[in-house]
Amino acid sequence: MDPQHPDASQTLLITLSGRDRPGVTSAVFRVLSAAAVEVVDVEQIVLRGRLVLGVLVTAPRDWRRLVEAVENTAAGLEMQVDIERGVGDNTRRRTGRCKVTLIGGPLRAKAFAAVAGRIADSGANIDRITRMARYPVTAIDLHLSGANTDLLRTLLATEAAAQGIDIAVQPASLLQRSMRLIVMDVDSTLIQGEVIEMLAAEAGCEAEVAAVTTAAMNGELDFEESLRARVALLEGLDATALDRVYDAIELTPGARTLVRTLRRLGFRFAIVSGGFSQITDRLAKELKIHYSRANELEVVDGRLTGRIVGDVVDRAGKAAALRQFAADFGVPDEAVVAIGDGANDLDMLSAAGLGIAYNAKRVVREAADTAVNVPYLDTIMYLLGITREEIETADEAAGVVTPAPPL
Repeated sequence: MDPQHPDASQTLLITLSGRDRPGVTSAVFRVLSAAAVEVVDVEQIVLRGRLVLGVLVTAPRDWRRLVEAVENTAAGLEMQVDIERGVGDNTRRRTGRCKVTLIGGPLRAKAFAAVAGRIADSGANIDRITRMARYPVTAIDLHLSGANTDLLRTLLATEAAAQGIDIAVQPASLLQRSMRLIVMDVDSTLIQGEVIEMLAAEAGCEAEVAAVTTAAMNGELDFEESLRARVALLEGLDATALDRVYDAIELTPGARTLVRTLRRLGFRFAIVSGGFSQITDRLAKELKIHYSRANELEVVDGRLTGRIVGDVVDRAGKAAALRQFAADFGVPDEAVVAIGDGANDLDMLSAAGLGIAYNAKRVVREAADTAVNVPYLDTIMYLLGITREEIETADEAAGVVTPAPPL
């Protein structure tokens, strides 16, 4: 018999459940140690104060005596125990491993049942379930084996729309644990609203500019042509309007938390915008973002000329910037996470290892690897395997005050 893979007939699966309190696990393992068994597998979870402990051990010669000792220990702890003999290890998992992240506000049982059904329909198996966050949204990770990632994405995209939740499907990869580069759009992604519309309000042409912006973000107009046309309407605007607009900008909820937390883990950040460097460079400095690229408004004698200096950062320009930033940082494109909402972000999202449509236009949601439609940018971290509890613990250690969770 291979000592690393005991024969199923020579194992015991012990499952203990009941009210959690200190000392339960140690009490069980004291009994097991007295029988000189080997631990083959062990998992433990605590859910709302209830503990479930599963231990797979080799069966000793006098296994009935061990069963009796474990049952007596469980009774003394006022816990329930189930012991099954002859259970095989699950180390030989099927190929096709991936992670499915569900995000809902709220996440209803009906939606969870529908997702589990589609996973079963695809032939995949749910091996493990973990909670990533319980507020302000609920985020749950499902770890699967035997999955066809492309098929699963198609099935779950339809289900996500039907159930009103967000679902991300990612192949299991070491990249999820590596230092990565985050490349973000700015308008309606990192910040709320569109800077060009705010400038247009200063120039008295907000409605006209907003209509063109919407069409461009939906992919109905050529981005460069539409941008030059909108900027032309700003001709003569006093450059001090840029300061007023910057002061009025509101970051997307969770933006500071996202940057602060991932910087601690060695991530690099870049912002790539079809907007204007007079705004984005200041945002990058304020948020300690490493790289920034945007269009430059021409200013002469303190006034906007209605023109852009140099080439326009358009759809192709955003993807080119992503690749350059990745090369500068020394990571492959597969290690890049891109986040955007408009049609001019499509090439950038496609170039990244993980492209996320954030509260995006329909054409973007349909093309991206995954979509997030809740108004919290830090939700992105759940897709990267970081839990809300870990975020708050790190903030607490750094003296950052976070709101208390609901009971």
